[in-house]
Amino acid sequence: MRTERGAGSAVVLSAERHLVTNAHVVGRLDRGQVAFADGTAGPFAVVGRDPLSDLAVLRSSIDVPEPPEFGDADTLLVGSLVVAVGSPLGLEGSVTAGVVSALGRSIPARGRTASRLIEDVIQTDAALNPGNSGGALADSRGRVVGINTAVAGFGLGLAVPVNATTRRILDSLRLDGRVRRAYLGLVSVPTPLEARWAARTGTRRALRVAEVVGGSPAESSGIRRGDLLLAINGEPLKDAQSLQRHMFAEAIGQRTEITVLRGEAMVDVVTEPEELLD
Repeated sequence: MRTERGAGSAVVLSAERHLVTNAHVVGRLDRGQVAFADGTAGPFAVVGRDPLSDLAVLRSSIDVPEPPEFGDADTLLVGSLVVAVGSPLGLEGSVTAGVVSALGRSIPARGRTASRLIEDVIQTDAALNPGNSGGALADSRGRVVGINTAVAGFGLGLAVPVNATTRRILDSLRLDGRVRRAYLGLVSVPTPLEARWAARTGTRRALRVAEVVGGSPAESSGIRRGDLLLAINGEPLKDAQSLQRHMFAEAIGQRTEITVLRGEAMVDVVTEPEELLD
């Protein structure tokens, strides 16, 4: 795909001519040109973009090939074989192979006024170069498990995972052109629980609060730095994604109960997430 910003890659998303790419590839542009390996080419329009996940949905004005099968990045293991497809350095239809070299990485993303971390990013040693952004990262069965997003260094590339949270984002972009998110105002990191608490709660991991934003719903509800978040509305919080998938439109302004381990006590904190405005 080509825009006034330069070249990039994209993946067919649906039979309705939708494509997915990175938000940073299209920037604030509304249209560009797309070309396929069979020689067909034509314009596309941007349906929606979400800089906070670095994803954008396009719609081509020409027929598109059949969409690939999309997998689930949550099933990947370190060492899993992966293949990156895209147009690095303008060389269309290039394929590179490698392995998943790490999982659970985070990269910062910024919108116009808001910022957040893209969680559970896939790290791979499959060669990525400028132009690969927006292309597919596929597993050994050809299922798309990530959207290549960044070259982090020599022999190191990063991809936005395809998982339940990503699917919700893509559905929102395709249907509404934007993503509405709920906002708590905290930064957390996964951490293992002590054995005695793991036995008592039935979960081995929690989210440790590293920072609480002043004036945020989290601060107003009494959540403190150092708290361990165990569950939200009764569902265990074992990783960043387990919290993020609760932070969509339906949570805005709704009573939300978070179970917190503070010192030697478990307490239930009630908060009302606000809408994250960008």
